[in-house]
Amino acid sequence: MSQPRGGLAAGQASSLSISWRARAVGERLGDRGFRLLTRTAALSVLGLMAALVFAMTWAALPSLNAFGWSFLVTSTWDPVAENSGALPFVYGTVYFSILALLMAVPLSLGAAIYLAELAPLWIRPPIAFLIELLAAIPSVVYGLWGIFVLAPWLRTWVQPALATWLGFLPLFQGPPYGVGMLAAGLILAIMIVPFITAVSREMLLAVPNAQREAALALGATRWEVTRIAVLRYGRSGLIGAVLLGLGRALGETMAVTMVIGNRPEISLSLFAPGHTMASIIANEFTEATSDLYLAALSEIGLLLFLVTVAINALARLLVWSVGGAVKEVRE
Repeated sequence: MSQPRGGLAAGQASSLSISWRARAVGERLGDRGFRLLTRTAALSVLGLMAALVFAMTWAALPSLNAFGWSFLVTSTWDPVAENSGALPFVYGTVYFSILALLMAVPLSLGAAIYLAELAPLWIRPPIAFLIELLAAIPSVVYGLWGIFVLAPWLRTWVQPALATWLGFLPLFQGPPYGVGMLAAGLILAIMIVPFITAVSREMLLAVPNAQREAALALGATRWEVTRIAVLRYGRSGLIGAVLLGLGRALGETMAVTMVIGNRPEISLSLFAPGHTMASIIANEFTEATSDLYLAALSEIGLLLFLVTVAINALARLLVWSVGGAVKEVRE
């Protein structure tokens, strides 16, 4: 006996409903699995950072117990005699980073303003590409150029001239070695210029066109539009770009190690050799012969890590503040 037509239609509808429910359950399970996978990936990054901090703190524990807070204010570095202080390295890191920023920031902001506001449209992409290409050059190449080209040039021409004309200032006193704080600052400035320029350019391009149009409607000149409407609106992002460059400068190792002179002393002279937290670790970690020596270097690494993370976090907050303000204006 043949099945009634109504019963056949009801059976097909029931099978379609079961199939749809099975597919919906499968999709929900897939969504949950994908969400769990991505959440695990995100939390693993935080876990890796926490593990890194724990490992470095554990490695630095003997130094923390032996020297305490005096490690940060002691200028003697004699780990063989178990008398170690990180003050020369902290001073050298801060000194040459500020020196690099003083040279790099005006050039970087000027290039960013030109590329974002003043340059013809056809020339902006190639110049921006060439500037960003500088960031892809390995730091050891910069170091080699600093040793064979920059240091002899500074020793032969620049430092003697500075000593002759400005030798009455503490910044320009001492023998012209070529290598030293000035060479390290110049190398680092060249290395962070493309980084600060690229981020600053993006911050300026993120400024709404309504700001520029309003200033032009009030009769402002091109420079007044840039100064009042663009730079003032995006100054938080520009400060964030500079701080990101500072974070990049603090952790630079190879190029700076090759041209800074590597002498743990505190001096105001730009001609004097120096040391940084990154360079002392690179130079002496393989030569550390005792547990306390290794712990002292690990404590320097922990300090460098904390300072770099804090500066980069502050820079990101400033950059995000500009992005949030632009989003509110557009909405």
